[in-house]
Amino acid sequence: AVCSMGNSTSRLYSVLAKTLSSGAVSQHQDCLEQLDSAQLDPIDPKDLLEECQIVLQKRPPRVQRNFVNLKKNAASNHRPIRVMQWNILAQALGEGKDNFVQCPMEALKWEERKCLILEEILAYKPDILCLQEVDHYFDTFEPLLSRLGYQCTFFPKPWSPCLDVEHNNGPDGCAMFFLKERFELVSSANIRLTAMKLKTNQVAIAQTLKCHETGRLFCIAVTHLKARTGWERFRSAQGCDLLQNLKNITQGAKIPLIVCGDFNAEPTEEVYREFSNSSLNLNSAYKLLSPDGQSEPPYTTWKIRPSGECRHTLDYIWYSQHALNVNSALGLLTEEQIGPNRLPSFNYPSDHLSLVCDFSFNQDPDRLL
Repeated sequence: AVCSMGNSTSRLYSVLAKTLSSGAVSQHQDCLEQLDSAQLDPIDPKDLLEECQIVLQKRPPRVQRNFVNLKKNAASNHRPIRVMQWNILAQALGEGKDNFVQCPMEALKWEERKCLILEEILAYKPDILCLQEVDHYFDTFEPLLSRLGYQCTFFPKPWSPCLDVEHNNGPDGCAMFFLKERFELVSSANIRLTAMKLKTNQVAIAQTLKCHETGRLFCIAVTHLKARTGWERFRSAQGCDLLQNLKNITQGAKIPLIVCGDFNAEPTEEVYREFSNSSLNLNSAYKLLSPDGQSEPPYTTWKIRPSGECRHTLDYIWYSQHALNVNSALGLLTEEQIGPNRLPSFNYPSDHLSLVCDFSFNQDPDRLL
């Protein structure tokens, strides 16, 4: 019965209607790994969005955000590549560990919260989706997004804190999804980050893709660095390790690069400076929303815990500024939209805001760094 959603006559609604119990997860995972997603019925995203909205009809409407046009030069001949970065909040952590004191437990119910997450993804229709804190990959995101045309990859943390929570759904980790109609996978690397030569609990996925329309190669990476104050040097070491891996994968920046992640680091931290000053010539896309193009947003996460209110900029989309242009970026929620109880809430499913950018290739592929 666990594998019934793989039947060619099955419909998507059974996936939304229930989440598998934790006892069934490993069995479900084995089943899904044996399935060829090409044999599953495709899903019309409009149908899935309608189903989500039916589930969410008693909740307040989704908060509206607008894209900011950042393109200054002539229009590209090719469709932009839309990249979405989001720490979606692991279900086990939201319910069992994170102590969002102003967020009612009712707002965190997975049966509804997963529909809020899917609604956000479906609203922005990313070509590439990079997620952190994914602990419902095998029973929700992989079966649904694969049927929406995405190729899916998941790399869990070796010692996920989700496993300490009773009735958990397995470990959380990073996940990457790209539309197969737009890109071809050239190579993929699952990276367990090291710090001071020690293997750590944090991971990254780096994939080199070929754009069907332009024939251009580029590398997309997703990561989630160590959290909490006092771990700044540790994050710095993890960042250095990731950069070294990405230098090797991109042949020293010959292949354009986009890095998405929850870095758990403010722009004042050393790991931020490492990425800013790297030989890979990276820039942070969301800086371009500031008047001078030099300042990060005032926040990408905003929550209230027992220790007090936490308002930080921790999430970034880095890109090769010599090879890629940022055409537009999705504006952040205002304080008024977020509301006095902060995040998560009945109309926003995570304590982190999603970041979305439209990229185009520089028209001169041989332009030097």
